[in-house]
Amino acid sequence: MNIKIENLSGRSSLPKRTEQIINSMVATIPREHLRGIERIRFVDSIRDPRVRNDQKFATKLPGLYYPKQGAKQARIEIALDVLLPKEGPLHKKILPRLSFKANMAAVIFSLVGQHLFLTLRHSVRKGQLEPFIRDYTEKQLKRWNEKEHGFRARIFKPIQPTLERWARSLQRRAKKGPRT
Repeated sequence: MNIKIENLSGRSSLPKRTEQIINSMVATIPREHLRGIERIRFVDSIRDPRVRNDQKFATKLPGLYYPKQGAKQARIEIALDVLLPKEGPLHKKILPRLSFKANMAAVIFSLVGQHLFLTLRHSVRKGQLEPFIRDYTEKQLKRWNEKEHGFRARIFKPIQPTLERWARSLQRRAKKGPRT
């Protein structure tokens, strides 16, 4: 399945190797989950009438999934102004550029997860979508990261359960609140 990648943003070009990175991400996703998605579009910012009129919310939305409507196939839009801001201090421009690949992967996997649970899995209610999509995104990010960084993944594989146990205990401690 070949997904088309379009650049509709005002920027002349995407960061180097963006199409190769997207193709490597898509290669880790099972083909059944991508069925029906035709293209990935890069735009400056998300402008859609379905999105709230609140400007702050609309300008911080990194991506949007458009389901199939009539003859138009489903598509994904990614806002480059959110992932790679042009304005602001130097550190606010450099840090997003350093984490562009990971942020783009998270956005694409979450939107594919949304597509999967809205169109292909009918047993999930709309109110319960968020936890399923979050789990799907984490699982796909983990698979893609292991494929992308094979040597590093093999080194840390034996200690991964310990690190995950520490993370769970830290999350429980954070939920309880600050110690007094």
